[in-house]
Amino acid sequence: MVGVALSDCGRVDGPTPYALHAQAARRALADSGLQRSVIDGFASAGLGTLAPVEVAEYLGLRPTWVDSTSVGGSTWEVMAAHAADAIAAGHANAVLLVYGSTARADIKARRRTSNLSFGARGPLQFEVPYGHTLISKYAMAARRHMHEYGTTLEQLASVAVQARANAATNPDAMFRDPITVEEVLGGDMIADPFTKLHCCIRSDGGCAVLLAAEDYVPDTAKAPVWILGAGTSVSHTTMSEWEDFTVSPAAVSGRIAFERAGLTPADVDLAEIYDAFTYMTLVTLEDLGFCAKGEGGAFVEKGRLLRDGELPVNTDGGGLSACHPGMRGLFLLVEAVRQLRGEAGAGQVTKPGGRLPEVALASGTGGWFCSSGTVLLGRG
Repeated sequence: MVGVALSDCGRVDGPTPYALHAQAARRALADSGLQRSVIDGFASAGLGTLAPVEVAEYLGLRPTWVDSTSVGGSTWEVMAAHAADAIAAGHANAVLLVYGSTARADIKARRRTSNLSFGARGPLQFEVPYGHTLISKYAMAARRHMHEYGTTLEQLASVAVQARANAATNPDAMFRDPITVEEVLGGDMIADPFTKLHCCIRSDGGCAVLLAAEDYVPDTAKAPVWILGAGTSVSHTTMSEWEDFTVSPAAVSGRIAFERAGLTPADVDLAEIYDAFTYMTLVTLEDLGFCAKGEGGAFVEKGRLLRDGELPVNTDGGGLSACHPGMRGLFLLVEAVRQLRGEAGAGQVTKPGGRLPEVALASGTGGWFCSSGTVLLGRG
């Protein structure tokens, strides 16, 4: 990974989603120090009828390798794995991953409304009539974990509190004022047990990541961040086909990624985890092996997720506080790269002696734990 960037994020009322794609892409290319002409691979999802063809055309690109994989929030970790494989096979030299969304601005301008579901066709037709929304599916899973393992509302709330504390040092975060466990628990109920602050924010924003072959490293503006290993997994779409509500597909994607990288959870200095809801962070940490199954509540409640904690998680504030314009998985990769480069400013994670972190993990989740992509990144 040789270039990363965010577009304008948070409250962005003017630009279109295409403009946010372009802004992020230009910034990532500038960050890399490479010329646009090196890009022969392109990956995008979530915008246009023929994504990524329409977005590539808007950016003035004519790629010879494309990826339009769309598996929700984990799309970008899956695409990063595909891009790395394509580059290793000699099918592409430099692949641009880019995303942009005006989810918040569209609601404010009444260009769209909130959805109750992803649709009413296929397997979902058996759930939609009962009002089974995406949020309620995560809420059911959280309740099951609470029933099975004694996980408490206070423990779930502590995830949101720590995410907000991490956001406090991120000038790009949409919300930075501190919150308490009591404030999380006392908020408006969205889907039991989730109150408003258990749920991700709705923002605008975009980002981009440029991956390039090793031959280009001497020409890049900064030291690259290397993909050490990646794994992907899909689980279910119909809730009745989900064997265990307390296990996410990260249990599989994480295992594969660690095996391919030759690493263990103990080697990871920081983790960027998809957090549309507080429960996602907790159960993903379990499934990735940072703690045993059922021990996530005890693990998260002791401040371990803070920037200066035992395992810094979502160091930019995550989807709970920093930004969440839709499929947030690409933002995880951007933040991981910035941390490994030492570019996170006041939010920089350091190891003993002030050393920079060496290994970061990004784990994206799609749908209602339907898919997972986990990528391990390293310096040098």
